[in-house]
Amino acid sequence: MFDLVHLWIIRQLTLGEFSSRRSVLWKAAMMAAKIAAFSYVLNVIAHLLLVAFGLLPYPLGPALVVATMLTPPVSFIVALIAYSVVGLAVYDLGLSRQRFEILSRTDMLSGLINRRAFLDAFEQVRGPVALILFDIDRFKSINDTLGHKAGDDVIVKVAECLTSVSSDSVVVARIGGEEFAALLSGPSTAHMLDVAEAVRHAVEAMNFEVLGRQISVTMSGGVSDGPAELGFSELFSCADRALYLAKASGRNRIVHARQLADLVPDASHRSDEASEPVASLRSA
Repeated sequence: MFDLVHLWIIRQLTLGEFSSRRSVLWKAAMMAAKIAAFSYVLNVIAHLLLVAFGLLPYPLGPALVVATMLTPPVSFIVALIAYSVVGLAVYDLGLSRQRFEILSRTDMLSGLINRRAFLDAFEQVRGPVALILFDIDRFKSINDTLGHKAGDDVIVKVAECLTSVSSDSVVVARIGGEEFAALLSGPSTAHMLDVAEAVRHAVEAMNFEVLGRQISVTMSGGVSDGPAELGFSELFSCADRALYLAKASGRNRIVHARQLADLVPDASHRSDEASEPVASLRSA
């Protein structure tokens, strides 16, 4: 019995989570009303006990009138203020936590989700998936010749291309430097090459001007697909090798992982730092 009463009291006093400041005030008012009613009942019981033991120094009738006039409104106001202050603090803390969670999962430059959020999205899918890796061609030379501000602007424009071309069913992310990724699942995986090519064409057609000078920006991509049960690392590795092949084959193109065995048998032995040409390709 004690445990049931204890749980009931905890449920009544728990503030919980709030969707708005109005919900905070509504919850505080409800809690204050319950406390006012509970306080009034306790006051009446206390007066009756005092009467039973002959300890009440004044008539019961006037005492109950005073208790009725004072106890509910006073206890209601005090409880309303206390619950409102605590509830608003809980609400603001929840907003801060949500903002922090958004910031921790968002790439602040591009506005896309970051690698962590992209991995979480992959973990939630089942069945057939397609992974597309994109890399801006010769991005290092853009930074070196036009400055990092121009490089940042290119990142932003490319991110806009990704979001404008991709549908709502495609998860797009910036996973590092000048590298982006797209995740397709279910029936949409059949259109993975169409999505990749659409992004490539959109970037290639992008008008970009720096200091009155028109520059062209292109993007290469690598595609892999299979059941999600293969795991992110396996699909990422295949897409990454396909991306390397796209870079080595002249850039500004999309390569599927299945082309590796046909075109470059030893592409699976890729190493970014194995030689200067390879390193320059990945940084370009």
